[in-house]
Amino acid sequence: MTTHAKPLTVLLTDPMGGSLGLSLPPGSLVTETNDGPWPEPLLWVADGVAAPRTWAEYLPARDAGLQPVLLQDESGVEEWWAGELDPGMMSNPGAHHAEEVLKDFWESAASETEESEDDEDAGETIAPFTQSWPGIALPGSTPAGPDTTAAEVAKALVGHSLKSPRLALVPVDRSADLPAAIGWSGPVNHENDVARLCAVLRSWEDRFGVRVVALSYARLDLSVAAPPQTLDEALTVAAEHFAFCPDNIWQGYESIRLYAEEALVGNSHWTFWWD
Repeated sequence: MTTHAKPLTVLLTDPMGGSLGLSLPPGSLVTETNDGPWPEPLLWVADGVAAPRTWAEYLPARDAGLQPVLLQDESGVEEWWAGELDPGMMSNPGAHHAEEVLKDFWESAASETEESEDDEDAGETIAPFTQSWPGIALPGSTPAGPDTTAAEVAKALVGHSLKSPRLALVPVDRSADLPAAIGWSGPVNHENDVARLCAVLRSWEDRFGVRVVALSYARLDLSVAAPPQTLDEALTVAAEHFAFCPDNIWQGYESIRLYAEEALVGNSHWTFWWD
């Protein structure tokens, strides 16, 4: 994972980012709370609520080394990013292999599922798969432009699923690394080291044109430029989603098959939520 704090330190004396080619609204820098007396800033967050087109408007910030993302405070009371970020807990996404991570997660979630099911229901949740890791899905075909898709997804989220999001800018090379770079702990009940999940996001970025569009306290919203187009394609992707975030199936759908059919086929927006 490559991060560059320098663009953010520029904002200490140039709050609108003019020297970076930006024209930022009022905002503030967020630093890691456990990083010594003079911590490096982790991200910049706008003071005001984002508009539907805000994500797309600030996409050019990437030229200055800053990735845009929307941050949503689910409670509407407390800004979780002001005190819940700990990048020191995270390793480097590049140190992990996506399929190995998914295989590990799959075996754990499949085993837990089997233990919780009655004998007559055994295997139905993960059917047509078994406890053996089924392998990663093939890349999506004929992708749309990832940035165009991300802008459309962000626009659709603002004011609907995201009631009052803030624009944030993070000094990282690729959006897949964004959660680990800021030390996001949303999936803490599933995995402490979010860099392992970011390794999977990197793989999805390469295979499906995924972009990290929004983060909430325990929710992740992705845009998908090349989603699966058939149920057969969606099933193998759904297996990855079950490994990545079992709660998507355990708490939202009866089975991986139903999840694949209703949530994945042709869907350019993937959402994950950890209990």
